[in-house]
Amino acid sequence: MDAGLTTRITSLRNDHVKSAIKLRRGRHRRKLGQTLIDGVRELQRAIEAGVEVREVFVYRQLIQSAEALELCRQLENLSADLLEVNRPVFEKIAYGQRTDGLLAVAESREATLAQWQLPDRPLLAVVERLEKPGNLGAILRSADGAGLSALIVADTQTDLFNPNVIRSSLGSVFSLPVCRAPSAEARHWLRDRQVTIYAARVDADRDYTEVDWTLPAAVVLGAEATGLTDTWAGEDVTAIRLPMRGQVDSLNVSCAAAVLFYEALRQRSTNPSPLAAQR
Repeated sequence: MDAGLTTRITSLRNDHVKSAIKLRRGRHRRKLGQTLIDGVRELQRAIEAGVEVREVFVYRQLIQSAEALELCRQLENLSADLLEVNRPVFEKIAYGQRTDGLLAVAESREATLAQWQLPDRPLLAVVERLEKPGNLGAILRSADGAGLSALIVADTQTDLFNPNVIRSSLGSVFSLPVCRAPSAEARHWLRDRQVTIYAARVDADRDYTEVDWTLPAAVVLGAEATGLTDTWAGEDVTAIRLPMRGQVDSLNVSCAAAVLFYEALRQRSTNPSPLAAQR
């Protein structure tokens, strides 16, 4: 690993260190189009997705797992600068309590709806007005696991590349197509592509198992406190619900998303289009 290390840093006042610390702030991340990736799994997925890694801080005493050692060997073949740091520096720049010994500064350019090309029978998700990065990351992780085509983050100020999103998504924010868009734009985009829209609402009449997820479809979920806006109402939107048998009337939005995603996967895995055949 020594051959790939270009710089050794021991001072908290080093310019590389100060720049990395600034990336904890969303305003600075958006200004530079960069983010922090903390952890072996997350960094590996970013590299596999073609994300440009600019520099990697390495604290060698924590590089112990086989996965971390292999990733270090891969990093030596990239154009990124490898910066060896001591414990005080690494603890200062690390985002939370991580023990992988690797933290990267990487590009975080956001995609747009206009750049997307959908498959023939897409399954998408739209999440509207989410406030918590952890929820968005968990939804991305479930979407990746269930094989969704893409995810639209609508009407939100949540930074897609907030380190908490990256961590809670286990890096799937890099592998799954995701972008931000206004709700009205997202709805028009889906309608223009003849995607069936299912809106999750607590007052809906139809259970989520009673609709056809095998068609080109998008499931729309809102923030827990406010639900969905009227943008996602109308004759071309089907409201669905998750039945609640206890005292509470809704699930955490990331839990609800996982249930809906995997029902769609179940239908698509067992029958190509059961309801469409009746039409």
